[in-house]
Amino acid sequence: MKTNIFPAIKLTLITLIFFGALYPAIVWGIAQLAPNHGHGEVVKANGKRYYANIGQAFTEDRFFNSRPSAVAYNAAGSGGSNKGPSNKEYLGIVQARIDTFLIHNPGIDKKDIPVELVTASGSGLDPDISPKAALVQVKRIAAARNTTEDKIRQIVNSNTEKPLLGMFGPEKVNVLNLNIALEKL
Repeated sequence: MKTNIFPAIKLTLITLIFFGALYPAIVWGIAQLAPNHGHGEVVKANGKRYYANIGQAFTEDRFFNSRPSAVAYNAAGSGGSNKGPSNKEYLGIVQARIDTFLIHNPGIDKKDIPVELVTASGSGLDPDISPKAALVQVKRIAAARNTTEDKIRQIVNSNTEKPLLGMFGPEKVNVLNLNIALEKL
């Protein structure tokens, strides 16, 4: 019995020290080398602080809409709906999002709505949309702000992030940064 218990206790203590103290200290140290020391991408606008790396709700017609969230944009607990494409409740939710989008964006065909504008991401906190998802909203925003569609398109184009090194990942637009740029018009 001694031959099994003492090695098990030693392994437990070594694992506890490594994963309870050393590993978190190493991760914390690496985070200190990151911009903003691992506290996220903080953006200040209108006297408030926002996190650009966490999705946020924008529902007014004068703003670009974010991707829907299954967790109501609560960063304390990220997660998806875990409902599959054959789930009737989920299909009803997506259809309601499509209907709402079409009401707020007249002249857009259902087939032209990018999927990320009616489905939540796996985390429910995705802060980015595709340039296509931003451009499909230009007409509504230009009308709500009494400006030209070209001005709104320029804002989208200037806020579009290219893939890392030109090949890793898709083009994307951060919705918070896009809406802050709109407010500066």
